[in-house]
Amino acid sequence: MTTSFGPNGTPVELSAGPYRATVFPVGATLAALTRDGRHVVLPLAEDTVPHAYTGKVLMPWPNRITGGRYSFEGTDYQVPVNEPETAMALHGLVCWDEWEVADSAQDRVVLKHRLMGQPGYPFPLELEAVYTLDADTGLSVELAARNAGTSAAPYGVSTHPYLTADLVPVDRCVLEVPAARVLGTVDQPGRPLDLSELQDVAGSPLEFTSDEPIGSRTADHAYAGLPDGEWQVRLTDPETGIGSVLSEDGKSAPWLQIYSGEQMGRLGVAAEPMTCPPDAFNSGEGLIVLAPGEEHRLGFRIAGI
Repeated sequence: MTTSFGPNGTPVELSAGPYRATVFPVGATLAALTRDGRHVVLPLAEDTVPHAYTGKVLMPWPNRITGGRYSFEGTDYQVPVNEPETAMALHGLVCWDEWEVADSAQDRVVLKHRLMGQPGYPFPLELEAVYTLDADTGLSVELAARNAGTSAAPYGVSTHPYLTADLVPVDRCVLEVPAARVLGTVDQPGRPLDLSELQDVAGSPLEFTSDEPIGSRTADHAYAGLPDGEWQVRLTDPETGIGSVLSEDGKSAPWLQIYSGEQMGRLGVAAEPMTCPPDAFNSGEGLIVLAPGEEHRLGFRIAGI
């Protein structure tokens, strides 16, 4: 008997108070989040392959590895290059895998996935993504990995939500990014740079504050110099006050990728809390090395304004 199925798995619907969320098992994807019916992240259609990594969990590395090549503990590795225009390995190995729904309730879902060792990344990991809705605080996300192998494993993690002010074009929105430094300049988007190219963001076109709308400015850059305590990325439509906010506790994500969403029609801004900068598998900056049996967790929240 032939069984048909869609590209995202069977959706899981969550609700709590004014909030509704949809999670796809493929890629542990956050497919929708609304508050009082207004979109807080860019939504995904159930029957469409997600574009531009919308809502995907990025493991066992976020962002890019130059040429897909890296060395770890004296051994050279090559992972597949999946961004031909830059010759980079982008966003890890699990974006298109179907995760198991291990537990679910009206306001919470737990997805798990076993990443088996493979050429280029022979390090087995047990992965987990937990989405929890709260009527007051919105959506909490926790991403975890445990080294299930017998040797140390290099690791990094992020996720790829697109914040939106109910699908209003970002040009008229205000974006607030609380970072002091940025990797590269406005004409160096979307590629790893030497960490010596970290620059002060103040006064540059890559500084986003509440002072003025985004306008025609673009970004696809990694930011650093985030506050020690909790920090927030806020996207707001000044005409209505509607928007979204991503909050992180300042402990597990010292880097942040901001992408102005050209591939998504500039209806949302990707805000990606990262444990490490681009190409960390080569630079070692922020790289997590998981000992056998060791676990790492990254947590953050997304709420409507």
